[in-house]
Amino acid sequence: MSVEPILVLIVVAVVANLVVMAALLGSPVLGRSRAPARPDTPADVRAEAAMAAAAVVGGSDEDRPEHSVTTQTYDRVVRIVSWIFLLATTTIVAVTGLWPANEPAILVLLALTGAFVLVVHDLLPADALGAAKFGVEGSVAITVATLLVALTGGVQSPFFFTFPLIVGGAALVVSPPITVGLTATAALGYLLAVLLGSPEGMLGNPITTATVGINLTAMILLAYVAMVIAREQRRSRDAAIRLSTIDPLTTLFNRGFFFAALEREIARSARSGRGFCLLMMDLDELKTVNDKLGHFHGDRVLRAVGVVVTAIVRRIDTAARYGGDEFVVLLPETDPTGAYVVAEKIRLGVQDLELGLADEAIRPSMSIGVVSYPDDGSTADELMISADGAMYASKRAGKNRVTGVDTPLEPPVVASAP
Repeated sequence: MSVEPILVLIVVAVVANLVVMAALLGSPVLGRSRAPARPDTPADVRAEAAMAAAAVVGGSDEDRPEHSVTTQTYDRVVRIVSWIFLLATTTIVAVTGLWPANEPAILVLLALTGAFVLVVHDLLPADALGAAKFGVEGSVAITVATLLVALTGGVQSPFFFTFPLIVGGAALVVSPPITVGLTATAALGYLLAVLLGSPEGMLGNPITTATVGINLTAMILLAYVAMVIAREQRRSRDAAIRLSTIDPLTTLFNRGFFFAALEREIARSARSGRGFCLLMMDLDELKTVNDKLGHFHGDRVLRAVGVVVTAIVRRIDTAARYGGDEFVVLLPETDPTGAYVVAEKIRLGVQDLELGLADEAIRPSMSIGVVSYPDDGSTADELMISADGAMYASKRAGKNRVTGVDTPLEPPVVASAP
């Protein structure tokens, strides 16, 4: 194979990948935006959507791909692997001189690949390509591997390992359907490289057929093993997330997640100038239920309260179990009037619960305190102290009511559901 057709092939491959890149970036399927998790979705789904936010105060889902590691970790690994591979391959090609006729084309290919890695992982912002980064890099990597194998002997090339490396690494990052598609593309790329780059007379050789078959089988098996390992790793990660962010009894968020969300909301409100409100709620009569009827029925009441709260709060709200019988709700971009409406709906919902308790005289209810940022506190501690005081003012005033800071205001009238 002469150098000129190979250089033309490289140019065609570069143009084709630019077209693929443009298509991926313009695809709405691979957009970077993600809708926030609904509070009325199951706990495992909410935990999956909230994992980045739960891990670090001030974190964001945007710094984590949907299926696996953080974007920073992904970029670091890809950058290290790419540069080591490019430097090692360039050294081997230049020192050994095994492919003198194709050496210029190989070096051009490696130089273009290095430029791509430099642009994508060093010059562009980390989120410039969004989710399309996986598709773009997968397309470019398979193209480079196909050309490299074709230029270094086809079936005799020592660089077949690049295909399993690409597929196995991708399986740890992207979803199984994408991995399957990438594996199929890699297999086609390898077959094309064998057809284009193998020496004359090798294609009909039984050894060539066996080599290609074994290589493809090994790559497919590696992709399968990597997918299984990645799936189990994700399951373990999701289980840990559920344990660290979700209250198992009520399926609301737990105290730790709530405080992380509160800190982020304070930072966001400080930037935007738009306030928010906070509800602190105490479940009245829970101790009576536990003492007279047992903790089994006490847990039933707590679960029922969790259902009520989940049904009323919005998608952007954060509802959490704060302690044994205390709950909190963070209401972004909500004024005190709107917060009173939400609080009163929750109060009436709990008051109207039909629990079928053995002692009908026991009627669980909610004492709720409402505070707003920044009027009632400019830090998380100040807001929680104010909310705690407002809640206990409700209890001292007779329980089963909604109260603001220092002043037991009458909430808007909200009709009870029939």
